[in-house]
Amino acid sequence: MRRFQDLLARFFDVAFVLAGAAVASQIRFDYLAQSGFYWTLVMFSAAFALAIFPAFGVYESWRGRSKLALAGQVSLAWLIVQATALILMYSLHRIDFVSRLWFSYWTAMTGGLLISYRLITHAVLASARVAGMNLHQVAIVGSGSQCDAIIRRIHAAPTTGFRAAAVLNTRPDTSASTQSRVPVFSEVDALADYVRSNDVHEIWLMLSLAEEPLISALVNAFRDDLVNIRFMPDVRSIALFEGSGLIEVLGVPAINLVASPLSASSMLKKEIFDRLFALVALAALAPVLLGIAVAVKLSSRGPVFFKQKRKGADGRVFTIYKFRSMRLHTEEKGMLRQATRNDPRVTRVGAFLRRTSLDELPQFFNVLLGDMSVVGPRPHALEHDDLYQKVVAGYINRYRIKPGITGWAQINGFRGETDRLEKMERRVEHDLYYLGHWSFALDMRIIGATIVAGLGHRNAY
Repeated sequence: MRRFQDLLARFFDVAFVLAGAAVASQIRFDYLAQSGFYWTLVMFSAAFALAIFPAFGVYESWRGRSKLALAGQVSLAWLIVQATALILMYSLHRIDFVSRLWFSYWTAMTGGLLISYRLITHAVLASARVAGMNLHQVAIVGSGSQCDAIIRRIHAAPTTGFRAAAVLNTRPDTSASTQSRVPVFSEVDALADYVRSNDVHEIWLMLSLAEEPLISALVNAFRDDLVNIRFMPDVRSIALFEGSGLIEVLGVPAINLVASPLSASSMLKKEIFDRLFALVALAALAPVLLGIAVAVKLSSRGPVFFKQKRKGADGRVFTIYKFRSMRLHTEEKGMLRQATRNDPRVTRVGAFLRRTSLDELPQFFNVLLGDMSVVGPRPHALEHDDLYQKVVAGYINRYRIKPGITGWAQINGFRGETDRLEKMERRVEHDLYYLGHWSFALDMRIIGATIVAGLGHRNAY
């Protein structure tokens, strides 16, 4: 459902860019009808908007956030698109061909359409949530009075779609949520079973800083689950967490304990870089991609691309693209055999592509689609996820950010077949190191090392 909403929003954004330009040209001018140059400029802005809007969180859920912040994000993203368009025209020495008045009308009208569409959608979703649809289930941990206080906040803001699904009362001698008819538990294990069996999305910890053992117990209980855990401390202690993952939900400060380790600004920089890098890479490598496609097609019967389901950020499943390197074969249901050295399934062309990592190049399309990043933990087959999630500590946390085409583990030699558990454990250790030490400079280092060393590796076969 979420994927469909994103695609619909992108469709309308392109339509609004085109409609705004057409209406602006009809007010006093008719430039679009007179010159193909104007249509080229409009199409550039539409395409660049699709590339850059995700980096500003335009397509993310705005549950629990203000309409003013929504309008501000959309306005900023659209103004950057138009500023980039002007810079492009100036670089091409075509700035004098653009009517400033027409450009101003177009920018203003399109911006108004983009914002109006989202405010209307925001209002429609708010009405649906009030009616009991599109809800986000939340479990609350705290004393009876603390739980009741946050539940009252939830009831006072029904348009956010949050619903209290369960309560863990840390003081069983006090009552909790007796009027809200929310199930009340007194043990962590009982709450964990309820959360897993009732599709609860988040856990809010209304605890003091002195209750570290309980916080640790809760984090440990859900270490293998993709459940967001948010710590909502006493406001007076906020200064202790300056610079940490502090966010605000329903006006209450919350600290991400188990969530993406990258801040919003870091994610923004990473998203912008990913889109631009993928666009440049695909444009520069177009002849190479075409040549590889022809070679794969001639090497053996079957499609050019190999497609497989993988997990992305927050465990969302997507389709990954690679150049096909194996002959067509059938795997047993529920089983997936990794490529081994001298694997008879691998074609001659495929062996070269795998050894040089050229089979991974189509994943730049995954980056453009927003499913992957240029740098990040490598995604594994779903069957391997199910296996290693149960036996490798911290494995599930690899999916707190988007998976990457290359990563810290890969440039340190941990790629290819994982025939021993120790290999996967070491790979996960490197992935978690990357999550905890991310920086733009580290991404550049990984990309550089991949380009230099990626053209051959003894573990690639």
